[in-house]
Amino acid sequence: MSEQTVWESVKIESGQLLDRVRHIIREGNVRRIRVRQNGSVVAEFPLTVGVVGTVFAPVLAAIGALAALLTECSIEIERVVPPQTADTTEAEAVGER
Repeated sequence: MSEQTVWESVKIESGQLLDRVRHIIREGNVRRIRVRQNGSVVAEFPLTVGVVGTVFAPVLAAIGALAALLTECSIEIERVVPPQTADTTEAEAVGER
């Protein structure tokens, strides 16, 4: 099986935007973040899986600037979901019986 991606949407106020994005980036399974306001995409940031540290500094600076301009917005997070292994699938199937 190949990896899959899923989208999650979270409504937040501008004061929470930067902290929430920092937390999401630390989780490490994020491929892309979109910032929306009133249904329109205000910004989109692709994130490379496995890259950490100062590489995200420009992204965080841009999100901080957006937070100063936006009142209410939502962020959409594209996450990478690893494929299930045969062992996991068998264990789940046994547990369902």
